Amino acid sequence: MKHVHPDWHDDCAVTCSCGNTFVIGSTNQTLQVDICNKCHPFFTGELRFVDRQGRVDKFLKKMAAAKVDPKSKKSKKADLGPTEPPQSYQEILRHQQVVIRSAAKAQKAP
Repeated sequence: MKHVHPDWHDDCAVTCSCGNTFVIGSTNQTLQVDICNKCHPFFTGELRFVDRQGRVDKFLKKMAAAKVDPKSKKSKKADLGPTEPPQSYQEILRHQQVVIRSAAKAQKAP
């Protein structure tokens, strides 16, 4: 059970997408971040829209696809038309016997 803990690096270089770099302690040697204290709207006071890889658009598209009109679900069931009641096992066997007998008579007749 020796050496179960990860290695600690006191000189982890963190690089932001704005170009800012700083050093922290971490189990990784380098880190890439999207927003840091130099470019975050809370610290800069600027109003800036941050959308990473269209995640918001992806979510909205997913939610729109999930919304299905309840009428369309019912109409699919209504389009199936009237269904016959299910047959019992005995009725199925009787039908098969009739089919087999009629096929046997058809072979003997010619």
